[in-house]
Amino acid sequence: MHAEADRPTAYRIMIVEDDAKLSAILGDELRRFGHEVVEIPGDENVKEAFAAYLPDLVLLDINLPRYDGFYWCRQIRTISKVPIVFISARSDDLDQVRALENGGDDYITKPFNLELVLAKVHSTLRRAYGEYALARDHDLVHVGELLLNKAKNAVSYKGRDVELSPREFRLLLCLAERPGEIVERAELLEALWDDVEFVDDNTLSVNVTRVRRRLAEFGLHDAIETKRGQGYRLRI
Repeated sequence: MHAEADRPTAYRIMIVEDDAKLSAILGDELRRFGHEVVEIPGDENVKEAFAAYLPDLVLLDINLPRYDGFYWCRQIRTISKVPIVFISARSDDLDQVRALENGGDDYITKPFNLELVLAKVHSTLRRAYGEYALARDHDLVHVGELLLNKAKNAVSYKGRDVELSPREFRLLLCLAERPGEIVERAELLEALWDDVEFVDDNTLSVNVTRVRRRLAEFGLHDAIETKRGQGYRLRI
């Protein structure tokens, strides 16, 4: 038994595995170390599940029924740099090369030793989030099912992506970081323009209208609420 002091920091881990029994074994072992684990069946939309759960690490099978793990790895990479460790029965060197080329961080071949899986998972987590890492992945802001990627000025909702201009994205980000709260017009003006003295107040209204139109592409027609004389509020 491991001493409490030897336990690694607890993280949120998502397992995407077509074998429910194997997924449960991995999940139970990771939970034993204090990690929060979600198990995703291979026939689900992995990108949507990732956006909803925002894990710190993904264990990803290659042989999945709808699309293979390489495809889902590329999809996750459009919104996050979170560590992804492939687990597969494929032992061919070419598959391991493909896993790395598609954005994976490591590769474990089935059948495997649980201790090896745990060691690789914890090693990957230390590299990504430990004392030598720069920081956690703070590029994502999640409001309901709306996901903002600060690294790409991109917005996702239920698996669909929309790219905003830098100013449109900053406006939406200001609202998304305080969901349900009224953000004053003066605060938004200062966040969007370096010198607000020469900015027409109507310019902010124009930008809000543009963002509303982009959100309407998701079917979110009333996401930004106007509070007359005060500012705006994001309600999703």
